[in-house]
Amino acid sequence: MPSQRTEVQVRPGGEDDLAALTDLYNHYVQETPTTFDTKTFTPEERRPWLLSHPEDGPHRLMVATDVDSQRILGYATSGPFRPKPAYGTTVEVTVYLAPDVGGRGIGTLLYKALFEALAGEDVHRALAGVALPNEASVRLHERFGFRYVGTYREVGRKFGRYWDVAWYEKAL
Repeated sequence: MPSQRTEVQVRPGGEDDLAALTDLYNHYVQETPTTFDTKTFTPEERRPWLLSHPEDGPHRLMVATDVDSQRILGYATSGPFRPKPAYGTTVEVTVYLAPDVGGRGIGTLLYKALFEALAGEDVHRALAGVALPNEASVRLHERFGFRYVGTYREVGRKFGRYWDVAWYEKAL
């Protein structure tokens, strides 16, 4: 993608986005420790994930697209932290960007839209886990008022080594 200014639209994700979202996520599965998934997905395998993010409620999916090409540039989600009922007002949030669009403010646009969408929901806390090192993700979360609460050491093994995960939280 050229480095010239791109007009970006952020909207709720939907069924038509499934293949592109799966491709974007699979990049991170294959190339980075950002996710601890180690096997790529087909769109059909990712469908339950997509369907777990309706257009309302606390579990959302926001997608950033290039207005001209409609290419998906990234996405942000809020999802359940843990399955037990008392965790219901806590969400885990994340952002994934196309590998060639980092540093252009798209993660900021996605989180802004996600947190605006969550403003009317019964959500008390947002949590984010960041596989280290990942300075861009740390900066993004701090920019949105997340505070560092601790690091789990060597909790994920991928690419023949162990990875730490730093945890951040934000009151909503």
